[in-house]
Amino acid sequence: MNKYTIDLANTCLGCKKPSCQTGCPVGTPIETMIRMFLSGQIAEAGEMLFKNNPLSVICSLVCPHEKHCEGHCVLNKKKTAVSVGAIEHYISDFYMNSKDFEKPEYNGHNVAIVGSGPAGIALAFILASKGYKITMYEGQSKIGGVLRYGIPDFRLDKRVLDKLIDKLKQLGVQIRRNIMIGKHLTIDDLFRDGFKAIFVGIGVNIPKKLNIKGESLGHVHYATNYLKDPASYDIGKKVIILGAGNVAMDAARTAARNGAKDVTVMYRKGEENMPAERHEIECAKIDGVKFDFYKEPVEIVDDGLIYKKTDEKDITGFEQADSIFISISQSPNDILVKNANINVDDYGLISLDDSGMTSRPGVFSAGDIVTGARTVVEAVALSKKVAVSIQEYIAKEYT
Repeated sequence: MNKYTIDLANTCLGCKKPSCQTGCPVGTPIETMIRMFLSGQIAEAGEMLFKNNPLSVICSLVCPHEKHCEGHCVLNKKKTAVSVGAIEHYISDFYMNSKDFEKPEYNGHNVAIVGSGPAGIALAFILASKGYKITMYEGQSKIGGVLRYGIPDFRLDKRVLDKLIDKLKQLGVQIRRNIMIGKHLTIDDLFRDGFKAIFVGIGVNIPKKLNIKGESLGHVHYATNYLKDPASYDIGKKVIILGAGNVAMDAARTAARNGAKDVTVMYRKGEENMPAERHEIECAKIDGVKFDFYKEPVEIVDDGLIYKKTDEKDITGFEQADSIFISISQSPNDILVKNANINVDDYGLISLDDSGMTSRPGVFSAGDIVTGARTVVEAVALSKKVAVSIQEYIAKEYT
């Protein structure tokens, strides 16, 4: 792996104005990273990456690199772009496995983080390293949010995530599991108990319904729920996925690894209209997933589904299936925001001012609950901005 990574790094041209960096939502200094790596400064390069993006070790695995850094590489014009993700992961993984974090001196201010997904973890690292006492609340038994329960193991080894959690603990972050703010405790309770600021990063994890007849039948599943624990499902041999986003691709590829012999993605438009990243689509094809375009489900029945062809009027058909997965989108869980009187938009997403603060003073937010389902690195980018705003708010209100 070492020689392979060195060979990849040597393909970098060392551009004076690296477009790969401008293409990255968090502005990863890629040219500098590669130069430091090749000069034997791997630990220093890893520290630089971590300070710029606390989730660098994860983003290097799950980011749509062809859309961001690698997609902006000048070598795309002539040949294959520099494999930024592979190089970044090698450096970041080395750093996380060799670096022990020290708990900084407490600065006297407590911050609550509600939700332990990418936005919350990134913010916890940033603020904890500056001496804030951080308490993180998670409704599940394990932290990670979409990183834990939404990204398949073949894309993200959960041991990488567990290593990050160990580092959070080294910084003094307290993690309270199996508790939902808004249901068990309220925002008012957190302020009462001395938290100076509260961050809400609960993501969007409620699957949207198709609202067609048969959706309540026993062989119908929601893709986001399936990805949480695929082994607990008996899906049979023939599976149809309804939807064409990245979650649909993950569900299809996971089903193919968990007993299904025939997995088909059914989509009402053409391949060029699929919302999934091109790389995810190609990976699904490599895994044997088939695609059925211009078909829209009309009704789900015991042994499959009835569909209509969207490119031909009044033409219907039937497709047999043992299991049907619905993957059309996700919505936010509104328990917290309703009980906290936080303003949301027409889609139920939290509305923010320019600083990242909600309609309630002292309550900030970032991640998918603000933007809708986006990439991990985009959640980190927003959390970095909000971290600055939280520090400024506490300094103004409490010092």
